[in-house]
Amino acid sequence: MIAIIAEKPSVGQDIARVIGATEKKDGYMAGNGYLVTWALGHLVSLAMPSAYGYGKASHEDLPMLPEPFQFVVRQIKTDRGMVTDISAAKQLKVIDEVFSKCDSIIVATDAGREGELIFRYIYHYLGYTKPFKRLWISSLTDEAIRAGMSNLKDGEAYDSLYHAADCRAKADWLVGMNASRALALASGMPNNSLGRVQTPTLAMICSRYKENRDFVSTPYWQLHITLEHLGEFRQFAHIEDFKSKEQAEAAHARFSPDSTALITKVERKRTYQQAPLLYDLTTLQKDCNTHHDMSAEKTLSVAQALYEKKYISYPRTGSRYISHDLMEQVYDSLWKIATMPEFKEYGKRFDFEHLNMRSVDDDKVTDHHALIITGIEPEELSAHEQIVYTMIAGRMLEAFSPRCEKESLVMEATAEDMKFRSRSTTIVNPGWRAVFARKEDAEKDETEANKGTARFVEGEQIPVTGYGTAQRKTIPKPLYTEATLLAAMETCGRNITNEKAKEAMKELGIGTPATRAAIITTLFKRDYIERSGKALVPTEKGLYIYEAVKDMQVANVELTGSWEKTLLQIEQHTLETRSFMHSIESFTSQVTREVLGLKFPAPKQRSLPCPKCGTGKVMIRPKVAKCDNPDCGLLVFRKVLNKELNEQHLEQLLSSGATKLIKGFKGKKGNSFDAAVTFDDEFNVTLAFPDKKRGKKR
Repeated sequence: MIAIIAEKPSVGQDIARVIGATEKKDGYMAGNGYLVTWALGHLVSLAMPSAYGYGKASHEDLPMLPEPFQFVVRQIKTDRGMVTDISAAKQLKVIDEVFSKCDSIIVATDAGREGELIFRYIYHYLGYTKPFKRLWISSLTDEAIRAGMSNLKDGEAYDSLYHAADCRAKADWLVGMNASRALALASGMPNNSLGRVQTPTLAMICSRYKENRDFVSTPYWQLHITLEHLGEFRQFAHIEDFKSKEQAEAAHARFSPDSTALITKVERKRTYQQAPLLYDLTTLQKDCNTHHDMSAEKTLSVAQALYEKKYISYPRTGSRYISHDLMEQVYDSLWKIATMPEFKEYGKRFDFEHLNMRSVDDDKVTDHHALIITGIEPEELSAHEQIVYTMIAGRMLEAFSPRCEKESLVMEATAEDMKFRSRSTTIVNPGWRAVFARKEDAEKDETEANKGTARFVEGEQIPVTGYGTAQRKTIPKPLYTEATLLAAMETCGRNITNEKAKEAMKELGIGTPATRAAIITTLFKRDYIERSGKALVPTEKGLYIYEAVKDMQVANVELTGSWEKTLLQIEQHTLETRSFMHSIESFTSQVTREVLGLKFPAPKQRSLPCPKCGTGKVMIRPKVAKCDNPDCGLLVFRKVLNKELNEQHLEQLLSSGATKLIKGFKGKKGNSFDAAVTFDDEFNVTLAFPDKKRGKKR
């Protein structure tokens, strides 16, 4: 008997169907010599500090350096603290029973670092030494599963992938647990955290916010002239801006109704904008945020759902290339894409005979190729699934389309002994740009505003029909959006000033395509950042933390990025794990000392009149609000279901007996609803729901 373990039930059931294991059991499928079971994501993880005898945060315990690390069944956070997830424990027992009945194991968790880690932690926790092979596939189509099953690899071939994932998990534990506990001790605020990738990302957001906020705009003036020919006009701008109004006015005064301009240069040039490469996860997340206002986390969850429905290839890829042997499948998919309603018009003129092969490169494909559709016809897609699927399909059309052909026109003129210039760009052949024909792409064509269409010949003397000045001002770098933050996380290595470090990192950034969305989500959960429109801005709390740690190693983008390179070296068999872990332990000790040395002002404790006893003060603390009158007993836990009551909510509740409507509560079954938090007759906290008919709470 052979055991197969997948990452999720839906994937396990698909594999079971393909290989003929059709008998349904509790937590697994059986048949044809196979027992197919599944994890439920991370069933086993690294144990929390309490497992090593570390109690509440204390100076004496830091830094915590477990040796060896211990495993624990997945924990969930409750009002009683961290407890074992019952569903995880149950499924782990099923996996143990399946493994015990089988002679060998086939690993079919997602083909990547995290998928490998999920299996290996289960395997080690259960204490198995049985041999295992690896099913490595990039899509869940029946054909891909069959091909993968006939080409299984020895599990040992993926040891380095596991070691890289294990090192990443342990590094995050060491830095995160120690830095967070040190921060709690130094600040007196237990509900905060620092992390190996999290904190440098927060630093990027805060730094850009402060730069934007503190930017002092400098005025400057532009001088322009207007020339006409055959009923058409064109505006030329002075080649340099004027730093003062007086300078601009003096230049303007040189012109009169009799002024003329000599055309000194007319230069036409064909330029080409190459078609984009296929999507990897990060570029998909960026475009979904830019064009459809979807968060990185939402895009990833939707892409994962599409993958599990077999409509797209593996989403957590960092590659934008495919191999030549996929071209037959891609060619068939392109025919289907060309008939989709969204692309039908472009599809009629798509050149299947002369495909742009820029995205096809065997040497540049990593563990997984770029994101592509599988060719299976989608059914009953949600609105967000339709968006993501269309984006991936459209990108395939773009990638294999001709480049965009433009004509750039530069004209220069001399008038009143001053030089003027006009730039414009015209699309000659849109090529790949015609797939989506986005307005925002067209607006990026021109380096200067195209003011007029008149054309002139070099050597012509043209009357100046208009002239004027305009005041402008310098603008700061824009605040990060999720799209631009993802781009910055991906390419921050390019901005490093130290040339040696820059060379070491090159195109590497911080985090991985699979983890960047989770990092951004964590910053939201910690109340370090919030949205202002599409922009990401730090909260008061986030800025406070940033100011405290910005000069420390834990906030160092350069160091964190270099570790990503080191993990890649482990994955590629060029670095020993012990070397990396030794550097992480040294770093952890340094960070812990730095954070413990921080000096925070004593936290201000707000108080409000008690509505229950009328004499005491309700003291607002990080987790509770409590009346200081010992005979009163009013107690309000600040966490209600999945929502944290902020100070504004508490003020509303304590002053008027109810908050305003709070959106996005999650019930026990995961259903979302809106409600107000209110007191009952005995001042116990309860929920009040809006009356849909009257628009009032009931």
